[in-house]
Parts: sequence; structure tokens; C-alpha cells
Amino acid sequence: MQAVDALIFDMDGTLWDAIDSYCAVWNATAAYLGCRRRVAYDNLLPLMGKPLDEIYDVLIGDAYADRNGFIGLLADNEQEMMPRLGGRLYPGVKETLTELHRRGLPLMMVSNCSQSGLDNFLDFTGLRRLICDYLTFGGTGCDKDVNLRRLVERYKLKRPVYVGDIQRDADSTHAAGMEFVWAAYGFGQVTDPDFKIDSFAQLLNVFDYGKQT
Repeated sequence: MQAVDALIFDMDGTLWDAIDSYCAVWNATAAYLGCRRRVAYDNLLPLMGKPLDEIYDVLIGDAYADRNGFIGLLADNEQEMMPRLGGRLYPGVKETLTELHRRGLPLMMVSNCSQSGLDNFLDFTGLRRLICDYLTFGGTGCDKDVNLRRLVERYKLKRPVYVGDIQRDADSTHAAGMEFVWAAYGFGQVTDPDFKIDSFAQLLNVFDYGKQT
């Protein structure tokens, strides 16, 4: 079988857990706008990986009438707060990404987060030098399958693989015509992964990465 020529990663539930910080951002936004709705970890957990407007409809809904105003302030607060609050990398993420990068494998990211979400992640964790490209729902307005195909076309990839943790990740990956690795330690369950890892470091041994050029 052809060697994998790129790994593309989801962020939340795959590389780190930042739900407590996201809750703080949502709650600061709601409080400033006089919205009495509050968000806790267990409220946000099952919504991870969804586009922001879908999350808003569940968490806030008719508790605040101006959706665009809320989401706009939420983005501003995220940009201001997340570089300070950050999240918790899963064990082995930094070491494994460093080793994959050393081997010459292109590493990329695709997330349904806000436009600044991946920049905040890369700056907080110090992983920016390891990631050669990334796309977000907030930046493109497109779901993961479209953004995955864009990276495939941009780099003329032959066998890229996406690593994520929820069923929506798997569905988007397969819609893009790619293989999916389920990070089973993450936030969700997946019924049809092509591969499964129980720890991030297992990625080093799942594939033949071949010699990258």
C-alpha cells in the first residue's frame, strides 16, 4: 500500500482539551451582554467539533436574540482570552509531532473552530513550527470535508490521513475520500474508523510513512 504522505489533525479532543477555557469565554460573553445562560463543561462536551453557529443554537438559542452580535463578541473574547487560558495537550502530542516532523512528514490541521482558534492553539502550545498549513471553518466558512479536499488539492497529496475523535470527523473524512484515524481517548465515539489509536504516540507505528521529499 502507498505510504502516507501527510497527516492532518483535528484540534479539540485530538491534540488537547480546552473545554474549561472555552466555557470561560462563553460565560464572559454572556455576562457582558446580560444573557443569563451559563455554560459548563458537560454542556459543551457533546457539541465539540460542530460549527460555531450550531453550538450557539444549543447553548444560547433564544436566551439572547442577536446571534451575530453574540458570536462576534465571542470571537473577540476568544482572541483575547484563549492565548492566556489555553488548554491541556494530551500525553505524547508534542513529542510525537516532533518525531513525525523530524521524519519529514507534512503535518497539517483542519478544525471547525473560529478563525483565530488554530492560531491561538499553535501559539499557546509552541507547535507552530511543526504545522505547515491549516484551515478552519471560521476562516473559510466551509465544513471539514471541503477544507480537507482543499489541502489535498493544494499539496497534490496521494494518501493523506485525517486524525480526529468524533463521528462527524469520520464522516467528513470519508466524504473527502480519505482514511480516518479515530483518537479513541478523545471526546466521542466513532462507528467506522479505518484505524484506531488509544494514545497519540501510537501514530508513530500505525503507518508506513515512507521517505518524504
